[in-house]
Amino acid sequence: MSSTSFNPAWIIQKKRDGKELSHEELREFINGITSGEVADYQATAFLMAVFFQGMTLEETVGLTDVMLKSGDRYDLSHIPGMKIDKHSTGGVGDKTSLIIAPLAAACGLKVPMMAGRGLGHTGGTLDKLEAIIGFDTQLTKEQYFKNIEELGCAIIGQTSRVAPADKKLYALRDVTATVECMPLIVGSILSKKISEGSEGLVFDVKVGNGAFMKTKDKAKRLAKALIQVSKKMGIPARALITDMNQPLGYAAGNAIEVKECISILRNEKSADKNSMDLKELTIQLTAHMLDLGGVVKSIAEGRKLARAKLADGSAWKVFERLVETQGGSLDLIRHPEKLAQSPQTIIFKAKKRGYIAKMQTEEIGKLLVEMGGGRKRITDSVDPGVGMIFHKKLGAKVQVGDALVTVHAPEDFDFAVVESRLADAIEITGTRVAVPKLILEEF
Repeated sequence: MSSTSFNPAWIIQKKRDGKELSHEELREFINGITSGEVADYQATAFLMAVFFQGMTLEETVGLTDVMLKSGDRYDLSHIPGMKIDKHSTGGVGDKTSLIIAPLAAACGLKVPMMAGRGLGHTGGTLDKLEAIIGFDTQLTKEQYFKNIEELGCAIIGQTSRVAPADKKLYALRDVTATVECMPLIVGSILSKKISEGSEGLVFDVKVGNGAFMKTKDKAKRLAKALIQVSKKMGIPARALITDMNQPLGYAAGNAIEVKECISILRNEKSADKNSMDLKELTIQLTAHMLDLGGVVKSIAEGRKLARAKLADGSAWKVFERLVETQGGSLDLIRHPEKLAQSPQTIIFKAKKRGYIAKMQTEEIGKLLVEMGGGRKRITDSVDPGVGMIFHKKLGAKVQVGDALVTVHAPEDFDFAVVESRLADAIEITGTRVAVPKLILEEF
């Protein structure tokens, strides 16, 4: 510590009372978390104080800067091409990263992607990729550089040397009900994304009952904060606000989401019908990345290029090479029916006719966690075979007995619990409701 008078309790008290913390105070406290001088219970108290009192823009910039400087920052300047990444604020069935990294690379970008694990009720990119046996998300710096230079992309997790303060806070947020705190979200996202070597960022800010931001107003505030702080850190950025009032695509759960991504990367006809929303969002996010990186001159041109690279198999070839170079099983992705699947299959059926009017997406995500598809505690392991296939989504007409959800559950999981939770989460009414727009706003 640089100051002999450093006292974590005073900083916690100052933030608790709604006062603005200086850059030096933030630096001392965050470095204390990294060194162990600040105890977990003090870090938790700080998180709760920030949750209730918030932070100014300058505090958020300071927090991000300190978290970034708590560890290594990759320098990719020796690799030709623009380095652009995308980040989603999280949802249920949100698997766009698995498609976007190889797709954007096939289009000519360099995509250095540092991804995360499941947080709260939402899934994590690393957990999905690790459903592919052998896939290594902890590459050496040399392997990371090589993949980006030769393949155009790499997907890794945080190492102990990258934003270590964030790694500690991220885990504590997940178990202390402080996940959806806006300054903490901004600091966490940007400290990782800037450390990975990105030169531009596109954010997918989720809004709805399955997102951390439940209202469009909160989602817009987060989108603007991410863009503002990025720019103050020297990184151009854009944001899309997208709907999370239902799962994205037809699948939720780690291995089953990998299967859905494979069907899109292979350009299978079934994906156009079953994964229309997932494919549309993926293409739009990729188009923004291509435009931001100067590969194309407009979003429309970016969409056209992304569709072409899916159609001609280029994105699939990059994905195969990505899996191979990061140690994953090529046999599994070429034969996705071999991916993990839990032994018990439960089909949840409609009890009345009508239209699907509401899906309580967060509750669906929580049920997946309960079944072992996510973590309740930091030390929990994840069952890659747990998952759900959604046969009907918002606005769909249903008859009595129609299959709504196929659930892949652990052998000992109570069917009555699944049935009760899904009956509460999926509402059927006699009147058709308007299906929410997928992309609500672009910044």
